[in-house]
Amino acid sequence: MTFEMPASLECAVLKLRPVSASDFEVLYAVAADPLIWEQHPNPDRYRRDVFANYFQGALESGGAWLVFDAKANQLIGCSRYYEFDPVARSIAIGYTFIARSHWGGGYNRPLKKLMLDHAFRFVEKVIFHVGESNLRSRIAMERLGAALVGVVEVAYFGEASKPNAIYEITRQYWTQSRLT
Repeated sequence: MTFEMPASLECAVLKLRPVSASDFEVLYAVAADPLIWEQHPNPDRYRRDVFANYFQGALESGGAWLVFDAKANQLIGCSRYYEFDPVARSIAIGYTFIARSHWGGGYNRPLKKLMLDHAFRFVEKVIFHVGESNLRSRIAMERLGAALVGVVEVAYFGEASKPNAIYEITRQYWTQSRLT
């Protein structure tokens, strides 16, 4: 079993394309806002050196996306697939951030919907790692219908372990609920 990355993912409000090595500066320009990261387990990710590690992980994951506002053709963030497990038929979605200019504007749900719809062509379960104290992201997961399955120590790419709430959505749930 494999997990295939398409050339792009699109909906009415978003366009996603794979991250490439030449995207560092434009993506860092979005990520350099400290308030994006204030509830994240690694709140200093706005710093260039710390973000460089995040970006390296995005490249190495082979599953990272640049996220664009489709109407404005403006880069607004990043997300990725990672930890594909063909035996468990699962994959994780995360490392997501969206520019504050687009918070509360109907971008996170369509982003997750695009990624989940694609993922469930290949897997039975999608996992989300969310910093235990990141209430903003935990509420977003619950609104998406993700089930909290536990709290464990998670080491993000090249970073120290931190407590993370683990959420999951199954293909069966997703097919029945169909987030619109």
